[in-house]
Amino acid sequence: MVLSSCEKYLEVAPDMRTEIVTVEQVGQLVASAYPGYDYLAMAETYSDNAVDKGPAVGHINQPFVSLYNWEDIEDDATNTPSAYWNACYSAINNANQALAAIEEKDFDSSVLKFKGEALVARAYSHFMLVTFFAKAYEIGKSNDSPGVPYVIAPETETLPQYSRGTVASVYEQIEKDLVEGIKLLEGGSWDVPKYHFTPAAAHLFASRFFLFKGDWDKVIEHSNLAVPNGEYLSSLRPWNTTLRTYTTEEFRTELTKADKPYNILLANTYSTYQRSNIGGTTRYGFGTSVFNIYNGVTATGAAFYNKGLRWSEGNYTTYVFREYFYYTNLSAGIGFPYIMQPLFIADEGLMNRAEAYAQKGDYASAMRDLNTFASVRIVNYNATTHAVTLDKSRTFFNVADDKEALLKTVLQFKQIGWMCEGMRWFDILRHRLPVEHKFIDAAGDETYKTLTADDNRRMFQIPQTAKLAGVELNPR
Repeated sequence: MVLSSCEKYLEVAPDMRTEIVTVEQVGQLVASAYPGYDYLAMAETYSDNAVDKGPAVGHINQPFVSLYNWEDIEDDATNTPSAYWNACYSAINNANQALAAIEEKDFDSSVLKFKGEALVARAYSHFMLVTFFAKAYEIGKSNDSPGVPYVIAPETETLPQYSRGTVASVYEQIEKDLVEGIKLLEGGSWDVPKYHFTPAAAHLFASRFFLFKGDWDKVIEHSNLAVPNGEYLSSLRPWNTTLRTYTTEEFRTELTKADKPYNILLANTYSTYQRSNIGGTTRYGFGTSVFNIYNGVTATGAAFYNKGLRWSEGNYTTYVFREYFYYTNLSAGIGFPYIMQPLFIADEGLMNRAEAYAQKGDYASAMRDLNTFASVRIVNYNATTHAVTLDKSRTFFNVADDKEALLKTVLQFKQIGWMCEGMRWFDILRHRLPVEHKFIDAAGDETYKTLTADDNRRMFQIPQTAKLAGVELNPR
């Protein structure tokens, strides 16, 4: 397991590495081209998956207080935007080091899979950066607002200067790296494939990328290539069968294992998210009203089965993550907390495809995919009584348009299906959904604030230290 150091890339001197002279060394370097921190606290606490539990519930922990208030955070501690920014650029630098070594050395063809992996990994980190730290891509628009620096070479000088480019230019470079990388991955093999951008993982990433871009045909194409023969049922998380039989301890242990068909790409990330938020120790997070959404009736007419548990009064957990603590000093009880975070699961490919079908007006195919998802989430699923239909979706969401009804069904399934996994924020950005947060004062009075679709705070603030590299901050 490789943990990216918390070096602040785009502000410090380059990392001087040992010269890479073998294909094996290239592979070891590429294995570190993945962000070593997660985005879970950022994405969940900013979204409508978080609630103020009230002064009597939980602790007032940072950075959750600032995140819930959509406030900028200057430090780079774990769970902060700066920590994730640094982790992504650290991963990008490692990918670029590997790509530079491949260009410089006369390696045989066995290195091509690592070149492909490095290109896709570089594209992934830039995609996550532009998603969190720039204006959301708008389909059919110019997207000429500032993006993020797209770094394609290792740093070779102290404090190089970078341009943010535009969101459009960043997307163009992501697509270039992604398309080239996928071609090189075909036929490759890895000792522990679930921790690498294999072809399956790369196609799932492409499915997500083209969903943001609005290229529905490519979403369907890459979703079909992410699992054998495009058939998802046997690759989905088996909620109403196997997972239902697990004890709580078995559930949180088994869900993120590399031998599960639904886990397509896993990352070992330094994280206190499990203990700080899902563990119920912070005031702003997974509270009662969100828990009611999690257990609520869906457009199928039934609720999804889940493992949502009450940690304490008003505090809940999904237990989708388990913290692993690596002791650096056992006697002193100190070390590093990690979670194995699924960056891509098969379920996402199915739901991306469902949305793409709905966007294209192929409602029959969209409903087929939605019903496949429902069939593994509803206990005693009955294809007749629980099937998603246009009538049921229109009635449930009180809308007249078929496409709108199915898209709302997709978003509902995803919000409930992946609660606390950071995915809801992506849908909020893509669909320009407003986010309302409730605030409870000491007297118990409630007030509400809304993060609108055009609010600049939807862009996380770029670290102040990045200004040293000429990177302009986001407007406030």
